[in-house]
Amino acid sequence: MTEPLGFDTLAIHAGTAPDPATGARQVPIYQTTAYVFRDADHAAKLFNLQEVGYIYSRLTNPTVSALANRVCALEGGAGAICCSSGHAAQIMALFPLMGPGLNIVASSRLYGGTITQFSQTIKRFGWSAKFVDTDDLLAVEHAIDDNTRAIFCETIANPGGYISDLDALAQIADRAGIPLIVDNTTATPYLCRPIEHGATLVVHSATKYLTGNGTVTGGVVVDSGKFDWSANGKFPSLSEPEPAYHGLAFHPALGSMAFTFHSIAVGLRDLGMTMNPQGAHYTLMGIETLSLRMQRHVENAKVVADWLAQDPRVDFVTYAGLHNSPYRKRAEKIVPKGAGALFTFAVKGGYEACVKLVDHLKLFSHVANLGDTRSLIIHPASTTHRQLEEDAQIRAGAAPNVVRVSIGIEDVKDIIADLDQALTAATA
Repeated sequence: MTEPLGFDTLAIHAGTAPDPATGARQVPIYQTTAYVFRDADHAAKLFNLQEVGYIYSRLTNPTVSALANRVCALEGGAGAICCSSGHAAQIMALFPLMGPGLNIVASSRLYGGTITQFSQTIKRFGWSAKFVDTDDLLAVEHAIDDNTRAIFCETIANPGGYISDLDALAQIADRAGIPLIVDNTTATPYLCRPIEHGATLVVHSATKYLTGNGTVTGGVVVDSGKFDWSANGKFPSLSEPEPAYHGLAFHPALGSMAFTFHSIAVGLRDLGMTMNPQGAHYTLMGIETLSLRMQRHVENAKVVADWLAQDPRVDFVTYAGLHNSPYRKRAEKIVPKGAGALFTFAVKGGYEACVKLVDHLKLFSHVANLGDTRSLIIHPASTTHRQLEEDAQIRAGAAPNVVRVSIGIEDVKDIIADLDQALTAATA
């Protein structure tokens, strides 16, 4: 087939073929640690990156590679790697770019765990993050200095559902000679392909919509293959001889695949953030129905958000698909198929009313997850964002009077009925 394949076809077929040994049509779970080399020369070529193949499952595994290739195809990238979680994917994305004393400019509207990872944990590597409201493009530009190595944002921000102006941020990154890294977890490539808006790297928590059933954790990093890592001397791990890999200069030698091979040969080798093959298998199966699920997620979210926006027990709703949302026009450009299914709403009565709402829901699950087929809810100020001061919670879209919902694919009348009875109890 010579014509470009459609999204649904790629979601089912990309990265996979019938197993050559058995003819098995579904991707087998290759539950193995190591792989037999044909001979000593074959082994040497694999370790020298002169030949592509399998060495050890901390680095590569056929089931995991199939998933990487599928997500890469859906995102329109040049290469991809899978790892153990979305948080691992973020570290894997930064690892080839960073060093002691270097920083990233990150959106202040990020998942609470990401804010903690960037504000606290990466300090132990000698890295740092500057948090900026990425709607203020001038502030983003002013935050970049000689030690900045990336801009980081989410397509649809968690928890508030705000839409990032990827095209504008990509232009700023290009002028600074640094990559734009976009977390596309909440949009998925069905709603948005950030590389088409100028992103260099795309990260996913595959735990969420890609798998879609709340069974496994996983992460993916997709490289556009379009960034010139040798242009300005800012990325020596990719542009200069890498002492951790017998002096190989990845970008001069491997071109558009430099980031991907560095992430395998150095990142996975030494950080060990490996995805297990069974987890990859579950995610591969989940992706087969990604477009069908996302269509229903978006359809339900729009109905629920419209209903909540008219309810007198609710102060405001942040869903970007609402007709009066300040992000409506941006959503039409960045996520034209729909504004996703993740958003927040404020309950009259504040913190205590939010707690009561969560406790009285029956259909919704109170969990620290999103992107499941089931409708999910959490009160960020008492859970995912509780480590932040109140002003930081507000900047992140997780104020004390706000709950986050991830709207599932159940019958929408049942979702609304559950919210209705819980709101009654919470605001009585």
